[in-house]
Amino acid sequence: MDIVIPMLIVLATVLAMEWVAWASHKYIMHGFGWGWHRDHHEPHDNILEKNDLYAIVGAAMSISMFALGSEWVLGADAWWPATWIGLGILFYGIIYTLVHDGLVHQRYFKWVPKKGYAKRLVQAHKLHHATIGKEGGVSFGFVFARDPAKLKAELKRQREAGEAVVRESAGA
Repeated sequence: MDIVIPMLIVLATVLAMEWVAWASHKYIMHGFGWGWHRDHHEPHDNILEKNDLYAIVGAAMSISMFALGSEWVLGADAWWPATWIGLGILFYGIIYTLVHDGLVHQRYFKWVPKKGYAKRLVQAHKLHHATIGKEGGVSFGFVFARDPAKLKAELKRQREAGEAVVRESAGA
């Protein structure tokens, strides 16, 4: 099998997972799944959060795709692209863990970026956490971050429209 097609599938999956993560974060985690996500937005001293259960959901998605692509599991009915989709989901999960949990929330290492895209990612996610509760909010993605000035303006608009309660420290 030519390696170019599988590599394109992996890359396309990693890119598509940012949209899946954005939609899941906005409509599930800040919707009916708020019960698992709430503690991520509240101060605590716990090593783990209920929110970490979402990582298990992501792992189950990846494992399911590996199973669908496996001849060991499905025999002749295996769908070969599923293996590469599963690998793309796995890679996105690793990127998410390093960027969101590691860089932004500093769960694994302590480094505060002073410039560049890493700083923008941290700023965008800090602005996501500027709201109190599940209503409103900005920056639901994890890897692609909008301009922090535009995010602050959106938070200000949401606060003035009564769509979100914004923490005073957010400066919006």
